[in-house]
Amino acid sequence: MHLRTGTALVSLLLVGLTHQVVANPLPLNDETPLRRRYTVQKYRADTVKKAFQTAWNGYYKYAFPHDSLRPATNTYSDDRCVFFSVSYEAAVPPARNGWGASAVDAFSTALVMENWDIVNQILDYVPTINFSNTSTEISLFETTIRYLGGMLSAYDLMTGPLWNYAGNDTTNVTTVLVQAQRLADNLKVAFDTPSGVPDNMLRFGPPRKVGQTTNGIATIGTLVLEWTRLSDLTGNPEYGRLAQKAESYLLHPRPAFAEPFPGLLGTNVNLTTGLFVDSSGGWGGGDDSFYEYLIKMYLYDPVRFREYGERWVKAVDSSIQYLTSHPTSRPDLTFLAMWNNRTLQFVSEHLACFNGGNFILGGLTLDEPIYVRFGLDLVDSCHETYVKTATGIGPEVFQWQDSRTPLNATNNPGPPAAQAGFYNTSGFWISNGNYVLRPEVLESIYYAYRATGDKKYQEWAWASFQAINATCRIGSGYSSVNDVNAPGGGGFSNFQESFWFAEVLKYSYLIFAEDAPWQVQADHTNQFVYNTECHPIRIASGHENVAYGST
Repeated sequence: MHLRTGTALVSLLLVGLTHQVVANPLPLNDETPLRRRYTVQKYRADTVKKAFQTAWNGYYKYAFPHDSLRPATNTYSDDRCVFFSVSYEAAVPPARNGWGASAVDAFSTALVMENWDIVNQILDYVPTINFSNTSTEISLFETTIRYLGGMLSAYDLMTGPLWNYAGNDTTNVTTVLVQAQRLADNLKVAFDTPSGVPDNMLRFGPPRKVGQTTNGIATIGTLVLEWTRLSDLTGNPEYGRLAQKAESYLLHPRPAFAEPFPGLLGTNVNLTTGLFVDSSGGWGGGDDSFYEYLIKMYLYDPVRFREYGERWVKAVDSSIQYLTSHPTSRPDLTFLAMWNNRTLQFVSEHLACFNGGNFILGGLTLDEPIYVRFGLDLVDSCHETYVKTATGIGPEVFQWQDSRTPLNATNNPGPPAAQAGFYNTSGFWISNGNYVLRPEVLESIYYAYRATGDKKYQEWAWASFQAINATCRIGSGYSSVNDVNAPGGGGFSNFQESFWFAEVLKYSYLIFAEDAPWQVQADHTNQFVYNTECHPIRIASGHENVAYGST
């Protein structure tokens, strides 16, 4: 049974709001609509694998077992990523785990690349991590998507399609799941609030909450896949129950102002009452992966999580109807606006560029071509933020002037004078030119390729990878850069993010690699779904504890 959009809404979309989508039919090969012919490009896949090896060598020599490499100075950092969002006034403070974030984030990528030397190094290391010891605050969200997701993914791969790797020596593989459960047992204190909405910031020794009063929908709503998977693998329902209860406040938001458009929510929820405290949001940082996980939970198990799929449909239908925006200088581009109550804000960010891939995945999952086509338009437009800059890499934050809102309205200003010429040709101007090794544009290009088989997306991915490789390579690894529209990236931050291993290099590799059970499929044969850190999680099948090799 498939979820469907309402007939009236689909008709409205076809004749009006998505005129550009319908005018560009979904490109198909000469095969049936549900089968795609993919092209293996071995040289390019091997080039990405070499970049992975280079980054790992630098990390392993100068930083392991600490969290991250500082490649320009061959030193290390113990950290949790500091991420910036236009939804926040300041960065989320770093928390220094010292648990080897880059190693755990690299685990599933090393596995799908079949780099057994690195796999063995990580597999030997994971059982030694003391998940009860950390000196400062940690993030429930970041720890879940990186550590818990990374270990569950590795376990799923090594007891699934890569089961032959372990052979008869399954001790370390089993320990990976044991460590995931041990970590979750320490983290679950976060849910001990009056409402069950978790506190995102914790301290260990012993595990305890920091005492925040609110939490955001991304940091609440991006736990349910990993915690449900842990329950399914261990047979202990507590983990999934905790995350699903927290999610229930997002599936049934209150009060009414929390949902300014059907399915589109505010950002922050009170930990005591479970009530929303604002009605501002978007598809960017602070909100993004809540929407991402709605359709991914439906894909994970459409029986248990049908309501999640229904909420995703409501959110994307509203996004198409209310948020679709075309820049005045480039009406061929399609972006999704952010909102403050029902007032649109024509600003977006690199983080939000995952949305094209998410629309595509949802369209494939629900057999709804309109979502795939709209997603392809979003992919095309985010790709333009790459090709128009001096480095060929997209900026952290960008803005535009909407073509359907009165010009120079309070919420629709024109570009700053210094960027007027750039805006006229590019369709956006740059508010923050940083590039922090983010994956979202490559992520959506990957989904576009897997949906269509169109080799142009491989060319886009290759050009993007080459630009990142040329601009961000320094010292013993790769670093974030300060200004994508300045020659050479405008200087380095001297920091190699752990998600460089987990996401950028994995997506760059998969789009050129051979088909495999963990690849996204266009024909309802998916065996895995990717968490927001690009760790492939095996889809629920009712026999999670049965290895592939058994009969």
